[in-house]
Amino acid sequence: MKWMKALSKCELFRRISPDELNIVFECLKPNVNSYGKNEWVAVAGERFTGLGVVLSGEVVVAKENAAGSRVIIAVNGPGEMFGEMAAFSGDGVWPVTVAARTACTVMFLPAGKIVGNCENSCMSHRQLITNMLEIVSGKALMLHQKVEYLAIKSLREKISTFLLEQYKRTGSTMFMMPLKRNELADFLNVSRPSLSREMSRLRDEGVIEFHRDSMKIKKVDALRSMSS
Repeated sequence: MKWMKALSKCELFRRISPDELNIVFECLKPNVNSYGKNEWVAVAGERFTGLGVVLSGEVVVAKENAAGSRVIIAVNGPGEMFGEMAAFSGDGVWPVTVAARTACTVMFLPAGKIVGNCENSCMSHRQLITNMLEIVSGKALMLHQKVEYLAIKSLREKISTFLLEQYKRTGSTMFMMPLKRNELADFLNVSRPSLSREMSRLRDEGVIEFHRDSMKIKKVDALRSMSS
């Protein structure tokens, strides 16, 4: 398949070989659409067209708040998904707006067929369902964590708590951040400039060190004291 390199990066297709994936697609019968830069891929409130997987280019996933301001939720590239939380909500409409950041190609997978009976009764389809459950469960846990972060008032405490959780999860003081800077700002419910300033202060104080998505905790005890 032409897009196998991008699909191999997608969480939904973990532990499924290229040959098995071709068989799965015979059941799913996905739609593949191409978009020009700044074209709408999906519009909030319109009919849900299926779980999206970016095959090439980039898309911006955004939502407008009550005041009409646009909040960027994510910028997704090849192999990344959008719409997974809405896929089985029952509302049948897009909760977010997705626009082409660059010229892009997107595959849409019908949610019903992902969890429905497989025409070929293949093991790979069962793996697909397992992957989907893991993804939705992970998103739900992240939302639960976000509620806990909303209760933390200090920005420094929020950052320290988040970094300590990554340290605990990876078992290492050096790790790749799971969220982009703008995504982390949204997750912590703070502005990106404020987040960047506070992280720079922690770096200048010798508590952390970072470069792009790479993070190193230099003083674990200092972070613990800030998060308590």
